[in-house]
Amino acid sequence: MGSKREKFVKLAEGRTQTALDAIRKIGNLSNRRAYDFDDADVKKIVKALRDAASELERKFGTSGPSEKDHFKL
Repeated sequence: MGSKREKFVKLAEGRTQTALDAIRKIGNLSNRRAYDFDDADVKKIVKALRDAASELERKFGTSGPSEKDHFKL
């Protein structure tokens, strides 16, 4: 596959795009005509995403506390 840098770039681009697509799909759940949810549900989803981003920063040596790996409403 090439150098460590080339591997990192290829995997990072693909995985980041997949994550962004998944976040956009979560956003599609905001359609109240199709789905029933409350503010507490939304807060849990947003918190889980923020916690995951903080964990990502921590793993790359920036900042943020370690959190759970599994999301559940």
